[in-house]
Amino acid sequence: MPVFSYQAIAADKKTTRGTVTADGAKQARDQLRRRGLLVQTIQQTAVAERRAFTLPWSRRFGSKVTSTIRELATLLGVGIPVTDALDTLAQQQRGAYRTALLILRDRVAAGASLAEAMAEQPDVFDPLCIRMVEVGENSGTLEAVLEQLAGFKERASELKDRVLTALLYPAIVFAVSLAVSLFLMIVVVPMLLTNLLEAGRKLPWPTRVLKAMSDLLVERGWIPAALLAAGACAMVVCLRTSGGRRTWHRFLLRLPLIGSMARKQTIARIALVLSTLIRSGIVYLKAVEIVVRSTSNVVFREALEQSAKEVGAGIEISTSLERTGVFPPLVVHIFSVGQQSGRLEEMLERLATDYDRQVASSSARLASALEPLLILTLAVFVGFILFATLLPILEAGNVL
Repeated sequence: MPVFSYQAIAADKKTTRGTVTADGAKQARDQLRRRGLLVQTIQQTAVAERRAFTLPWSRRFGSKVTSTIRELATLLGVGIPVTDALDTLAQQQRGAYRTALLILRDRVAAGASLAEAMAEQPDVFDPLCIRMVEVGENSGTLEAVLEQLAGFKERASELKDRVLTALLYPAIVFAVSLAVSLFLMIVVVPMLLTNLLEAGRKLPWPTRVLKAMSDLLVERGWIPAALLAAGACAMVVCLRTSGGRRTWHRFLLRLPLIGSMARKQTIARIALVLSTLIRSGIVYLKAVEIVVRSTSNVVFREALEQSAKEVGAGIEISTSLERTGVFPPLVVHIFSVGQQSGRLEEMLERLATDYDRQVASSSARLASALEPLLILTLAVFVGFILFATLLPILEAGNVL
């Protein structure tokens, strides 16, 4: 349904702005008049088209949605109606996200439930948000469910940020090393070797190797650049296909250290989402369905789908997970004990916490190992350039 932004004068003679959903401009004006507003301007708001390729971890308004959920729970806790709370939250935002909240408020004011209104904006609110809000509305515990949802999103964001922060410094060192190396090879080395070449002396082999590398970058640098660009484009195209993503994710999980980190990070997220959903009163199979839609790794997604089918056919959860060959024995055992004891959500939360710590520790160790390695590599390369440049000068002066 189209969305119209308007400017109008209220009964108290104050100017008010907002959005309204209607089939057309005339219906939108009629709605505003019924509210007692004198419409000054009204125009249809352009709504961004839904993106064809999105990941659960990279939604446009991830952090904003988390803070909105937390603040909405606080406002509902002090007795403020949902529509008034959404209006208050919208006033704190700007741009597209403000429009999204205003649309949400208008849909709720028109009689839709909060979950239904969220479901109409899938690029803003993920399936986990929508399903948990629906459970909270049906059970009359919306405030408590929103608190749980905000806690989950904050914890998931902390896990992602912790890993990215640990790897940020090595990435910066690598980028600087690459830039310095290219500058030396393309600009500095040709300038230093010009006089040596004009003298007509035979260059030692280290200098000849350095000159060949420099000439390749200066004269035919477009070749490696084109190859890198073509490789990057091919990778992007491949990752947009289901087979390409499956192959890449399978390869990623088999890498030493990085594969273990990726596996534990994915399992930690799965366990945390399942724990949050089951604690909110959602049955296991429905919770798994939501987890599948919020899991970006194709290997784990297919394993969960296979497990859900077998559980629906009457097989134990732990047995179905073990048959996939994707989940470690520890995870399978935790599911088995948790199901038997009736404390599955508690044990899953502990598993997520433990794997969270292990991923953070592994990423910190990886960063600590990469930093000196990159610095040493840069030092060796720069040292080779200096040696290859000074060697013919020293030979010409009969120093060696």
